[in-house]
Amino acid sequence: MKKYMITIALCICAALAYAGQIADDCTYNGIPLYGRVQVVDFMADFTVQKVSFLPDLRVKDTPSFPSQCGEWQFVEFMPDFTIQYVDFLPDFTIQMVDFAPGLP
Repeated sequence: MKKYMITIALCICAALAYAGQIADDCTYNGIPLYGRVQVVDFMADFTVQKVSFLPDLRVKDTPSFPSQCGEWQFVEFMPDFTIQYVDFLPDFTIQMVDFAPGLP
């Protein structure tokens, strides 16, 4: 029983350590983190939390042709992926910036 509980605890710690892990190629779960983004209230591809310091990704709102890591064009139709803003347990954290978007 004790060995079983230790195994469960290790699995939970591993899952928490993986949270917020954006790949070096600027993808999360195989989806590139740039492009057309729609904010939804539920059933999003990703849950994100806005932070002021130490983000997983710096995001710049780009009016057209987002093609680099962290460049997002917010749209209402035909998104590349969807996000939902949350206060707790996000997939990753973002910081809105005016310049230098991408991985910190």
